[in-house]
Amino acid sequence: MTLPSHPRIYDTIGSGYAGNRVPDARIAARIHAALGDAESVCNVGAGAGSYEPEDRTITAVEPSASMIAQRTAGSAIRAVAERLPFADGAFDAAMATLTIHHWLDAEAGLSEMRRIAPRCVLFTFDPAIQDSLWLIRDYFPSVIDFENNRHPPIDRVAEWIGADRIEAVPIPWDCTDGFQAAYWRRPEFYLDPRIRGSISTFAQRSEEDLAPGLRALEHDLQSGAWHERHADLLERDEMDFGYRLVVREG
Repeated sequence: MTLPSHPRIYDTIGSGYAGNRVPDARIAARIHAALGDAESVCNVGAGAGSYEPEDRTITAVEPSASMIAQRTAGSAIRAVAERLPFADGAFDAAMATLTIHHWLDAEAGLSEMRRIAPRCVLFTFDPAIQDSLWLIRDYFPSVIDFENNRHPPIDRVAEWIGADRIEAVPIPWDCTDGFQAAYWRRPEFYLDPRIRGSISTFAQRSEEDLAPGLRALEHDLQSGAWHERHADLLERDEMDFGYRLVVREG
């Protein structure tokens, strides 16, 4: 069974996000730099507040009560991206991090971001190259269709936001933010149900669906097959697994 993505999915799957999804300082620096000199920022699909810069005036928008309850830096307005309750040009910039794949209408949500702010910054991923991550390619190939169904192509995202540029965001081997590719050099972490519970790709799927891939991964780790197959990864400090900054300068 797979739970469908929708704006309030984190009321179901998001209870442990604040503890396992600690913003990575290196990724944060990229996002904050892309915001330029914007002083007022709307964080759309803000969740528990990851990557919100502390030196700007932040207005957070989040539809999930569970995620709002985990916020430690201010409150959030309960609303969805497709209907932002703000006037045109109300902010210097709008940001959204790893969220648009849960929106019911990404085109409408991105259009709303453009409406409320001239500068827009998305931290998202390119579903076309998701199988570059060994986890998906070797153990959970059914995830490919799942992600393609819920995440629009990156060129369409860029078109909808009116992007001026798309930047690759390599993931460091010791990334502190436990999203899907964060543990690419630490494969044993994916066997921990608490870790999987904070990765929506896995949290939205039943343990029965995941069981064959988890058994295969555990076997390969115990036998040494994974380390033999991916010895080259153990010498890399960062890797590109399709995570992208999509930036509209405004």
